[in-house]
Amino acid sequence: MYRFLHRDERSEALRRNYVRALGAVGLAAALFAAAGCQDAGSGDDTAASEGCGGKIAIFGAFSGDNAGLVLPSLNGAKLALKQHNAANADCQITMQEFDTQGDPAQATPIANQIAGDASFLGVIGGHFSGESDATMPVYEAAGLVMVSPSATRTDLTSKGNKSFFRVVGNDGTQAGAVATYLKSQNAAKVFVIDDGSAYGAGITADLGTNLGSTIVGTDKIQEKQSQFDATISKIKTAGADFVFFGGYTREAAPLVRQMRAAGVQAKFVGPDAVYDPAFPAGASGGAEGAIITCPCLPPDKAGGTFDADYKAEYGQAVGSYGAEGFDSAQILIDAFKAGKKTRADILAFVKAYDKQGVSKYIKFAENGDVDPSKVVIWSYQVKGTGFEPLQELKLS
Repeated sequence: MYRFLHRDERSEALRRNYVRALGAVGLAAALFAAAGCQDAGSGDDTAASEGCGGKIAIFGAFSGDNAGLVLPSLNGAKLALKQHNAANADCQITMQEFDTQGDPAQATPIANQIAGDASFLGVIGGHFSGESDATMPVYEAAGLVMVSPSATRTDLTSKGNKSFFRVVGNDGTQAGAVATYLKSQNAAKVFVIDDGSAYGAGITADLGTNLGSTIVGTDKIQEKQSQFDATISKIKTAGADFVFFGGYTREAAPLVRQMRAAGVQAKFVGPDAVYDPAFPAGASGGAEGAIITCPCLPPDKAGGTFDADYKAEYGQAVGSYGAEGFDSAQILIDAFKAGKKTRADILAFVKAYDKQGVSKYIKFAENGDVDPSKVVIWSYQVKGTGFEPLQELKLS
């Protein structure tokens, strides 16, 4: 039932509603102003946080056939964050992990998710070249810095991208070092294979420019291929004394195993992508004596107490790119400690970074490559189920 208001009552009701409306508008304006003050100077890319600290993402092949190459880097980054947070209660940094299995198709939607979440202020990754190449435009468009511990394909830094940086040498330098090793061994006939990936095709092309007529044959396989009879037949026909494989563990292990079973005794040489415990294990003894090159330090060559700290934390020796993962995280940690609170400020901080890390002195060229004068390439030999450091290789 409705009650009709007298004229005076209607006037009083309208007055009260008007006052309430003004109050609501005033409250909304106050809240908007407060939000404006909080976001002042942060730009559209992220909201400024209070005090020191923030949130970063890390992505890579944390599971799957090639995870052994990446997990040491992930552990190195986690160690850097743990040590920082333990020593800086007033500057806490969180890191969220995103598993791409190294697949560009999986990495791209993850990149869109991270880029679209304003709470993320920096990214560690990619770890593989293919996923890095696929996601670089997404992060650049969002003004979100990428610091890669292990994406080595040479052309990643020749595309004009302004947000991609890597703390590791590129495949041009690694291929030059591989050529130096092969020449030191008087290699006369080198057979070169790549796995068709962005990484594999890149490093074999770089090697080709260094070896010239020493290469007596080439072949291209496919990712996830498991039988290599045709390739092995070509190696035999070429009479190769060395086989260089540009690719990852998943294909390298069965390839070497089948080479030995077929009587091929050519020395096997592989790049950093097979510096992975799954390689000797999967080759079932066939990889014994294989030579692996990597623009990553032997654990005992890392700076500070990193080697001991890593072993104490994880109960195992440092693997490939563990020190580089630590350094990648430390760069972003240093940005937060310097009071940087926005994506734009952190990107600028990384671009100007100039400091000793545990893997090397870190200073970036204009294109995002780490200073090439600080890059070192090491050779390792497969011994049993592990890798024994041999020597630093000079560039060709």
